[in-house]
Amino acid sequence: QVQLVESGGGLVQPGASLRLSCVASGRILMINVMSWYRQVPGKQRELVAAITSGGTSSYRDVAKGRFTISRDNANDKNTIFLEMTSLKPEDTAVYYCHAGPRIPGGTAYWGQGTQVTVSA
Repeated sequence: QVQLVESGGGLVQPGASLRLSCVASGRILMINVMSWYRQVPGKQRELVAAITSGGTSSYRDVAKGRFTISRDNANDKNTIFLEMTSLKPEDTAVYYCHAGPRIPGGTAYWGQGTQVTVSA
């Protein structure tokens, strides 16, 4: 089993920055790509950014130029971060951490989510 715990959400004004964290613990050798998704009520959960265990990152268009994903594989935990800058009201969502399996067909994991609200 892998446990994912997110933190760092909150209420910020437009144009502000925020840093989300997700700590993966447990059988972390079972996971490879870790990602950030977000979801607003009534809409599907959407991928924001992803990063492999080797540090290769990718972004959806909504995140390019404003968000940066990074990863720290030190010790017995994998931690990913999402540095968000120039936040807009449309970035308001619950942000979820996801960990994909290293072996195809394996188990994927989700965190509990952290609320980000961008409002004046």
